[in-house]
Amino acid sequence: MTAVQPKPTPVGETFDSLSPATDEVVGTYPVHTADEVGAAVERARAAARWWDGLGFAGRAERLQRWKGVLTRRLPQLCQVVRDETGKPVADAQLESVLAIEHIAWAAKNARKVLGKHRRSSGLLMANQAATVEYLPLGVVGVIGPWNYPVFTPLGSIAYALAAGNAVVFKPSEYTPGVGKWLVDAFAEIVPEQPVLQLITGFGETGAALVGSGVDKIAFTGSAATGKKIMAAAANTLTPVVIEAGGKDALLVDTDADLEAAADATVWGAFSNSGQTCIGVERVYVHERVADEFVARVVEKAKNVRAGSDEDAQYGPITMPSQLSVIRSHIEDALKRGGKALVGGVESVGDRYVQPTVLVDVPEDSEAVREETFGPTVTIAKVRDMDEAIEKANATKYGLGSTVFSRARGAELASRLRAGMTSVNAPLSFAGIASLPFGGVGDSGFGRIHGPEGLREFARPKAVARQRFTAPLTLTSFFRKESTDALVAKLVTVLHGKR
Repeated sequence: MTAVQPKPTPVGETFDSLSPATDEVVGTYPVHTADEVGAAVERARAAARWWDGLGFAGRAERLQRWKGVLTRRLPQLCQVVRDETGKPVADAQLESVLAIEHIAWAAKNARKVLGKHRRSSGLLMANQAATVEYLPLGVVGVIGPWNYPVFTPLGSIAYALAAGNAVVFKPSEYTPGVGKWLVDAFAEIVPEQPVLQLITGFGETGAALVGSGVDKIAFTGSAATGKKIMAAAANTLTPVVIEAGGKDALLVDTDADLEAAADATVWGAFSNSGQTCIGVERVYVHERVADEFVARVVEKAKNVRAGSDEDAQYGPITMPSQLSVIRSHIEDALKRGGKALVGGVESVGDRYVQPTVLVDVPEDSEAVREETFGPTVTIAKVRDMDEAIEKANATKYGLGSTVFSRARGAELASRLRAGMTSVNAPLSFAGIASLPFGGVGDSGFGRIHGPEGLREFARPKAVARQRFTAPLTLTSFFRKESTDALVAKLVTVLHGKR
């Protein structure tokens, strides 16, 4: 076994971005200091006022033009993603196409979701006109991940921009080149002000962004880091939206399309080298169809291979330290009585991890309880779907989930403790721009995407405007006793019935 590839390392006040497939230096970027981060945030404040002043129509026009640049230069963007993550170009294209869809949706729907709406003022306040609108927060700090360096951060960036905010973006130290590419493309469309800025570096740079006085932090990463960010943000009462990890389950009922369920399992577990927060890590299948389902999964998994050549279905593990986590989870599962029907400990190499399918793994093992974030999956037989629901929900995480059942899909989906569920298709909720994306428990809180994602980056402003003088003056020290008596009678008529 050759030496494990190093993580990005500082070279003076810069650091090199390395290809996880070859260790080749693919770019060099500055390590921004706290002072530099603070200066970026100050620039963003002025830019935010200008950007807000463009209004919904002006911002939508710029965002649509940005989307056009990304679309026309898609091959170039995909190559940058491949260089820094090692994933196949087709996978880079998939995440980029989904991100483009989200930019388009946010630009088109921001006014409808965030613009001024009338609200009922009620009988007692019938002389008032009530409205609510959502105003920009100001400056949003976005800390992005390396596993989907286009799709995931743009799920925050595009919605924050559409809502009228300026954004300071720190990509992962593993994918700074992707972040720079996106920010540079935006600057071509919005050259007037630094509405979207890039900062690069390591944890210290991210910590500086959290403490810089931004109006909100959007973070995607591990639950452990998310908790640290929340603790730091509490010092300045900076609100946060956290999208952390997952241990997502897939359920297979007796009436499921087993071929489709097996294909979804293999793709959901192994695509992107298993480095997917909403990837399939656990499967609970009804005992009546378990043997046939497992056979189909095994047959498909045997034809999936990691590598850097064009025929490989997925690439290397991007973050070297994850290799030991994947190996330890497989070892623990096997020591506890589990069996590897495909792969095993020997599947974990120095860069690539080949597919591993585990069965008979105890529910309290690491491979079932903790996020593996690698191309492994556990499959367990259950007596019925009640047991499947119970085991699927017995986790500290609650991000995504999948159900395969012709008759009971919607019912089972409603019982899963997860922020999102797809029925009879793998991870489809991520591609629907109108649906909110986020989790519960250690998977985080808050939502990106959809109307909820737009409102996440705005503050509601309520306005009550008096249209005419009320016949009964309630808010005065000089109101009459007869007014109080009349109000009491009116309330009794309106609300006193049982």
